[in-house]
Amino acid sequence: MSSSAVLEAPAEFRREGALFVISAPSGAGKTTLCKEIIDIFPNLRHSVSYTTRTPRPGEVHGRDYFFVGQDEFSRMVAAGEFAEWAEVHGNFYGTSLKILQEHRAAGIDLILDIDCQGARTLKGRFDGGVYIFILPPTMEELRRRLTGRSSDTAEVIERRIENASSEISQARWYDYIIVNDQFPVAVEQLKSVLIAEQCRTSRVLQGLSSRFKI
Repeated sequence: MSSSAVLEAPAEFRREGALFVISAPSGAGKTTLCKEIIDIFPNLRHSVSYTTRTPRPGEVHGRDYFFVGQDEFSRMVAAGEFAEWAEVHGNFYGTSLKILQEHRAAGIDLILDIDCQGARTLKGRFDGGVYIFILPPTMEELRRRLTGRSSDTAEVIERRIENASSEISQARWYDYIIVNDQFPVAVEQLKSVLIAEQCRTSRVLQGLSSRFKI
C-alpha cells in the first residue's frame, strides 16, 4: 500500500484513525484473521510492513509486505522512516511512519500485524492504540499448524516453537486476548472488539465535535 492509496473518511465525521495492533506467535493465525476482518470494515486498512524476509509462495510485494534488501532496510532505519522495527526469527520487519501518519490524519483505521516488540514500541509512541493478542488453542496445535504450512524448514519451525513461549508471556499486557481455536468464532470475536472500540466515547465525540456540544 502506498500513501496514494489513502481514502479519507467523510469530513462531517472526521476523527483520527484508530490503530488496531495484532500480535501472536507464528502459526496462531493472526495474518489470516487480519485478512478476513479487512473485508468487513470499509474504513479499515491493513498496514503493510517492510521486511527483509524472502516472500513465501503466493505473497505479493506491496500487498502482503514490501520486500526489501538488508541495505535498503538499514537505510530506512537510519533515516527514521519506521514507526517501529524489530528483528524477528532472523529477519527484519518495520512499519512505515509516513503511511501510519497519513492514514490516521485521514481518519482511516489501520490494523497492524506485528510482533510484541514492535507493539511495545507503538504503545509507547502513540496514544489510543488497541492491542489484541491471538493465541493458539494449545502448543501442540501450534506445532501442527507450523508443520502443515510446509513453508519453513524443520530448524525454523523449532525456533518458532521455542520463541512462542516467550511471545505468549507478553499477552498479559494486551487489551484483548482471542484464542483462535475455531476460526469463525475468532473472526466474530475480533469483529466485536473492533466494533466496540469504534464506538468508544472518545472516538465518537471526536468525530461529532462539529455537530453537537457534549
